[in-house]
Amino acid sequence: MSEAEPLLRIEGLTKAYPGVVANSDVSFSVGPGRVHALLGENGAGKSTLVKMIYGLVRPDAGRMQLNGAPYAPPNPNAARASGVAMVFQHFSLFDALDVAENVALGMENPPPRRALAQRIREVSQAYGLPLDPARTVGDLSAGERQRVEIVRCLLQSPKLLIMDEPTSVLTPQEVEILFATLRQLAAEGTAILYISHKLEEIRSLCDGATILRLGKVVANCTPAEVSARELAEMMVGQTLITPTRAAAEGGKVVLEVSGLSLRPATPFGTSLKDIGFSVRAGEVLGIGGVAGNGQDELLAVLSGEAPVAAGAVRVDGRDVGALGPVERRRLGLLAAPEERLGHAAAPDMSLTENAMLTGSGRMGLETRGFLDWRKARVFAERIIAEFDVRTPGPSHAARSLSGGNLQKFVIGREILQEPRVLVVNQPTWGVDASAAASIRQALLDLAARGAAIVVISQDLDELMEISDRFCALNEGRLSPPRPAKGLSVEEIGLMLGGAHDLEAAHGTA
Repeated sequence: MSEAEPLLRIEGLTKAYPGVVANSDVSFSVGPGRVHALLGENGAGKSTLVKMIYGLVRPDAGRMQLNGAPYAPPNPNAARASGVAMVFQHFSLFDALDVAENVALGMENPPPRRALAQRIREVSQAYGLPLDPARTVGDLSAGERQRVEIVRCLLQSPKLLIMDEPTSVLTPQEVEILFATLRQLAAEGTAILYISHKLEEIRSLCDGATILRLGKVVANCTPAEVSARELAEMMVGQTLITPTRAAAEGGKVVLEVSGLSLRPATPFGTSLKDIGFSVRAGEVLGIGGVAGNGQDELLAVLSGEAPVAAGAVRVDGRDVGALGPVERRRLGLLAAPEERLGHAAAPDMSLTENAMLTGSGRMGLETRGFLDWRKARVFAERIIAEFDVRTPGPSHAARSLSGGNLQKFVIGREILQEPRVLVVNQPTWGVDASAAASIRQALLDLAARGAAIVVISQDLDELMEISDRFCALNEGRLSPPRPAKGLSVEEIGLMLGGAHDLEAAHGTA
């Protein structure tokens, strides 16, 4: 089948929801053996489009063809039966089950356990993604969990594989392994539709790209022939701003953590082991690490969700270890967790209600125990305006927003409260290049106003861009912080891998 005869052809696809047109007259095609990127800023319509391809959403207009035949899957089962598979950004795995059991749950008619385990071994080895079918998923790293999702798809021998933000939880080494697998699949004739905000990866991997803006196709290009900046500017329709910060000397120590150890709250959590660091006013401390090395546990300790021993956490010299989140917020220690829906925001509550949830005390949204909903709405509208949150209005539920737009709302809600200390986990996860630059600039501006900021992130480029000092979290242990400026990729890789004595090796304090 030649490039003139695409595996998947989409013509005039349109989908509207109350108050928003998600896709408008979208047309493009993907050939067999091609890796095709689908790019666009948050809310551009990428998720709705792939949901229509995968049978999760019915289009209002337009048509699709697969292998030259009409294609209109009524549900994902029909899509899979037609040879379309999808690896979602959020894993759909059960921690308490083993790999083989999780794979079986995603199959219509799974073979006997022993035969399935053998197929998992064969397929995972053949594509460079080795998996032990008997291992409990809760014991796997984020990269290994993604292997389970991919192998589950590969067992279907898909003609078209859709991947949504597949590298957001992977180390650089795991990304290389994944790309080798995708190139092997493409060489065997599988078409791959690839969604990512990491534009250098797009340039390295993808043969072609379709760029969406506000639900419409605005460009098609060959990623390798344009720069990452040009791709970003095509996505947003304007010149991209590079975050900058005013030169400022660090002030006094605001946040101090010492001798912090904590057993995990769940069987699959990570113990924190003798963690210690300090952050000064006006400073950004970056904490890197692969998912599952204690990031969630560290944020829970700092936010007050997990009380710790006396003296382990201090704000402006005051012991806050026994204080909960509300009391810490009153003192100016605010936090934004990684999980947007269900942790950072209540899915079925409106944006106004979500603004009230964390802003009631610091923003004066209550008086003598009575909630002032007018003020809460004004606060929500301010977040929406200042952080360019794409939504019809503050009365809409949090779950109605795209992931990136909800992220902008959550981060904006905390920054606008002018915290003394702000702890954020994955501040730009799933956010497009323009919005990510805006969030990073807002964090730098907050630091310039004298806040102490801790940024926990798996995006090393992000941490190197905004951090004054960098440390790595590995199996619950934190390396000593080092100046971010001048750190090499090799040094960062060693720190992420658990080499916490780099300072001794380099002879620095």
